Amino acid sequence: MPVPQTRNEISGGIVVGPAILGRDITVMLPPQVSLATSGLPAGSPAFTGRQRDLDRLLDSLTPTASADQAGTERARAVVVTAVGGLAGVGKTELAVQAARAALRRGWFPGGVLFADLFGYDDDRRRDPGQVLEGMLGALGVPGEHIPTHAQDRSRVFRSILAEFAARGRRVLVVADNVNTPHQAELLLPTDGMNAAIVTSRHTLAMLDARLLDLNVLDVDDAVAMLDETLRIAHPHDTRVPGDPVGAAALAEACGYLPLALRIAAALLAEDPGHTPNALTSELHQVQPIEGLAYGRDGVRRAFELSYRTLTPDQRHLFRLLTVNPGPDTSTTAAAVLTGQDEPTTRKRLKDLARAHLIERGTAPDRWRMHDLVRQYATTLGLQHADTDHRDQALHRLLDHYLAATRAADAHLDPTAADPAARGFATREEALAWLDTELPNLTAAARTAADTGHPKTTVTLALALARFLDWRRLFNDWITLSTLARDIAARTGDRHGEGGALSTLGLALVGVRRFEEAVAAHQDAAAIYRELGDRRSEGGALNNLGSALAQVRRFDEAITAHQQNLAIFRETGDRHGEGGGLNNLGSALAGVGRFEEAIIAHQDAAGIFRELGDRRSEGGALGNLGSALVEVGRFEEAVAAHQDAAGILHELGDRHGEGTALNNLGSALVEVGRFEEAVAAHQDAAGIYRELGDRHSEGGALNDLGLALVEAGRFDEAVTAHQQAAAFYHETGDRQAEGTVLGNLGLVLVETGRFDEAIAAHQQDLAICRELGDRHGEGTALTNLGNALRQARRFEEAIAVGLAAVESFAEMGDEPGEAIARQAVEETRRAGISPDSDHS
Repeated sequence: MPVPQTRNEISGGIVVGPAILGRDITVMLPPQVSLATSGLPAGSPAFTGRQRDLDRLLDSLTPTASADQAGTERARAVVVTAVGGLAGVGKTELAVQAARAALRRGWFPGGVLFADLFGYDDDRRRDPGQVLEGMLGALGVPGEHIPTHAQDRSRVFRSILAEFAARGRRVLVVADNVNTPHQAELLLPTDGMNAAIVTSRHTLAMLDARLLDLNVLDVDDAVAMLDETLRIAHPHDTRVPGDPVGAAALAEACGYLPLALRIAAALLAEDPGHTPNALTSELHQVQPIEGLAYGRDGVRRAFELSYRTLTPDQRHLFRLLTVNPGPDTSTTAAAVLTGQDEPTTRKRLKDLARAHLIERGTAPDRWRMHDLVRQYATTLGLQHADTDHRDQALHRLLDHYLAATRAADAHLDPTAADPAARGFATREEALAWLDTELPNLTAAARTAADTGHPKTTVTLALALARFLDWRRLFNDWITLSTLARDIAARTGDRHGEGGALSTLGLALVGVRRFEEAVAAHQDAAAIYRELGDRRSEGGALNNLGSALAQVRRFDEAITAHQQNLAIFRETGDRHGEGGGLNNLGSALAGVGRFEEAIIAHQDAAGIFRELGDRRSEGGALGNLGSALVEVGRFEEAVAAHQDAAGILHELGDRHGEGTALNNLGSALVEVGRFEEAVAAHQDAAGIYRELGDRHSEGGALNDLGLALVEAGRFDEAVTAHQQAAAFYHETGDRQAEGTVLGNLGLVLVETGRFDEAIAAHQQDLAICRELGDRHGEGTALTNLGNALRQARRFEEAIAVGLAAVESFAEMGDEPGEAIARQAVEETRRAGISPDSDHS
C-alpha cells in the first residue's frame, strides 16, 4: 500500500518562503484586508456618455495570457494607462468605473490601491513618498519597516506588487489628480504584470503609458447626463425631455463638462419649479469667480450660482470647512468651526452634499471636498475672513483636536485617573478616533506651526506619542517629533524642546537608529537639567539608559539608570521608579550581573502591580523571566513568562504578548518541555506575522528552530532557520542574520546536508568579518571546521580550525581557544594532517 503523502496548503494570503511541514501545525493567518473597496470611491449611477472611453480603458486593463520562461501562464496587460483631460471632465469617475468593472471581472484579485495626489492643490499636494507610505501600510508593511526615502519606498512597493502578481493576485494602482510625471512615476508597477491608471489634467506622455485623453461630452450625452442626474433625485422629473432646446442650451452653458452638468442638475433638483431655460439665463448673468485659477468659465459660473442658492448659514459653513487642513472633516469638527451644535451642522452638511459642493467621506459623518471646490471655497473664505472670524475658527479647531487627542491619550497613559471621564468611554473608542483622525491631526500640527500657534504644534505632537508608539507608526512619530523639536527650538520653548527630543529618541529606537536616539536623549536630559526640572530629567535619563543598552554600552546605561532612580525616588515618582528599575535590570543583565537584575525586575513588577499598571507589570515580568533563565532558575522563569503573556493577552497588547510567548518558549526548552516550547514559538511567530513585524517574526522563527532541534524535528528546524535568515536579511539586521545562519549550519550537519551546512557557516563567517565581530568570527570558523570534517574535507577543516584557534587566542578567549583546539585534534584523528602545523 503506498504511503499517503503529507501536504499542507495555505490559501488566502501571500506566503514568502517555504511552508512548514509537520503533523500538528496551526497556521494563523491575519484577517483579510480589502484593498479594493475600502478606499475606492463610489461610482456615480449617472455615468453617461463615456462607454467608448470606458471600453478603451478596460481594453488596456484586460489581462492576456502569456507564458513565462517556465511555461506558466501569467496575466499581462498594459502596465500604465494615463487618463488626461480638463478639470471636471470626469477623469476620476472614468477611472473608478473602470476599476470597479475590472474587479467584477476578476482581473485584479489583489485589489485596487487608490490615492488622490491633489496635484493641483498647493496646500494639500501629496508627494510620492507620502502616498507610498500609505500604500505600503495598506499592503501590510509595518511602520518601522517603511524606508525613509521615496526611492527606497518605491523599490519595496514594486517588489511587493511583483510578489502579489507572481502568486496570481494582480493589483491595480489608481493615482488620481497627478500634476507631473515625476509625481506618479514612483507609484507605478514595473513588473509587467500589475497595472495602473493615472489621471491628470495634463497629458503625461513622458510616463511611457497608453494615453487616453478625455474630451467634454457631446450635446446629446450632456443632455442625457442632465436628465439621468436629475432623475436620481426625482425619478419622474420630465423637465429635461420636456424642454429639449432649453436643456441643450443649459448643457452648452455648462461647457458640456460633467462636473458642471451635475451641479446644474442639483440646482434644478433643489427647485422643482425652475426650468433648464431659466437656469441657463441665470448662468449667463453670473460673473466669473475671481481666484479660481483653473477650469472653464462654465464651471466657475456653476459654482457661483450653486453657492448663491445656499442660505447664509450654509455659505458660512461652506467657507469655514476649508479651515480644516486635513483630507476630510468630521461633523464634530465642522460644528466646532461654526460654533453650532452637531445636529444643525449635520443638516447643513447634507444640504451642501446635495448641491455637490461637498461629498461624503469614506466613513459615516465625514465629509470631503473636490479639489476644485475646495480652492473655490478657500478663495471665498479668505475674502470673508474677517466676517467669518476665520482665525478664531482655526483656534477653536486646534483646541478641539488637542483636547480630544489628550482625552484619547488618557486611555493609553497608565498613570491617568479615570480616563473615561475625559470623553471616550473605552480604550477601543479612543483608539478608533485616533486612527481615523490621524491625518487631520498631523496636518493640524503643521498648520499650527505656520499660523502662529507653535505651542499647539509641540503639545499635539507630544500628546500623540503614546498612540504612535502603540500603533508602531515610527515614521510618523519621527516626523512629528522633529517638527515639534524645531518649532520649540525656534520659539525658545526649552521645555517643549526637551519633550520633543525625548519622544524623538523613543521613535528612533523603534526604527533601530540607536546612536541618534542616544544623542536625542542626551540633549533632552541636558535641557531638563538646565531648567531644573528633576522629574523630566529622570525620564530622559531612563530613556537614555535604554538606548545605550541597545548599542551594548551597558556600563553607561547602568550609570544613567542609577541616576534616574535617584531622581525618581527624590521626587516621589513611583511609576518612574518602576520603569527605572526595570530598565536597570536589563542593563545589569547585559553585563552578567543577573542576581542584581532579578531583584531589580522583581521590585519593578511589584511597583507596577501596586500602581495598577498591568501593561508595565507584564513587561517587567518578561524581563524577570529572562534573567531567571540566565541563573538556571528555569521553573520560576516559566512562571514569570506565563504571567506576562496572560497579562498582555488580557490587555490586547498583541506585540507584547508575542514577546512574552517567545520568551516562554525559550524557558520551556530549558526544562525539557520541548513540544510546549515549539507551540509557544509558533504562536509568537503567528502574532508577529499578523502584525507585519518581520524582524520580530524572524527572531521567533530562529527560536522555534532551536526548540525543534531539541524536539528532534530537524527538517522543520531547517525550514524555520531558513525563514528567519531570510527575514533578517530583508530587514537589514546583519548580526542577527549571521547568528541564524550559524544555527542553520549546525542543524544541517545533524541532517547530513554537509555541503549546505558549509555554505551557511561560510555566509555567517563573511557577515562576522564584515561587522568586525571577532568573537563571532571565531565561533563561525569553529563551526565551519566541524562541518568540513563531517564532509571529510579534512585538510580544509584543519586549516579553518587553526584560524579559529588563532582568532580566539588574539582575543584572549581561553574557553573558545580550547574548544577550537579540541576540534582540530578531532579532525586530525579522523583523517589527514597538513604538512606543517601552525598551532
